[in-house]
Amino acid sequence: MTLNSFAPKSFFALIATAAAAFPVYAEPKVLPDPSSADFCVAVQHLLANTDIDATNEIFDNMPDYRASKPSPEPLMIYQVVTYDDKRAIAVSCKVKTADHIRAVYGEDAAGEQLYCPSVTEALKAQAVAELEKENPPEVADRARGFVVDQNEPYMMGSNYLADFQLSYVGDDGAIHLNSPGLQTNWEDWLLWIMPNRLRGQTYCHLPTVSYIKALATGALEPGTVITTVDDAPTKAPY
Repeated sequence: MTLNSFAPKSFFALIATAAAAFPVYAEPKVLPDPSSADFCVAVQHLLANTDIDATNEIFDNMPDYRASKPSPEPLMIYQVVTYDDKRAIAVSCKVKTADHIRAVYGEDAAGEQLYCPSVTEALKAQAVAELEKENPPEVADRARGFVVDQNEPYMMGSNYLADFQLSYVGDDGAIHLNSPGLQTNWEDWLLWIMPNRLRGQTYCHLPTVSYIKALATGALEPGTVITTVDDAPTKAPY
């Protein structure tokens, strides 16, 4: 497990500016390496449009990740990475909602709430930018044509933790990227009956840049299934 605090405010001001112009990103390389504890901190800042300091814990097993619950004060968030036999293919983040951050730190502490597909758009843009430097133009063009599904977030943890396809070929013939999540807004009166520890949460499963690039180059075929069972591959193979 790794603990890390990360808050270079100018860096995340750039992310917030880029997110405000979604889906156009002036600078595509906005997210850290997926194995870094900085990754879900960046996701927290991006999704809640905030620069509040966050401490992120990376788990090396799914049972601990499944049981974790982010807390607002101090801002504590959680991360786990899924690997194949060569690379990190997905990152799962549990962070706090913008409205809960505002409730704790004040109205200026967070901005517009964004959702998991916004992060996937940024990851896709980063993958395209890297492919343009490393491969013939048609490879980057292939990635550019990937469709980021606008997944509606779940409200139940059991749905968020269910198996899903990280990518698939749609009826349109294009490769689609999934980024399912969970959203329980702090100020949603329909959720007031829920325990406080379950409210004000944003969870995401996200494809990595290396996964998107592997799909574009043909190193991987679409259809990868992500699971959160106890023996899920959450340790790097290298």
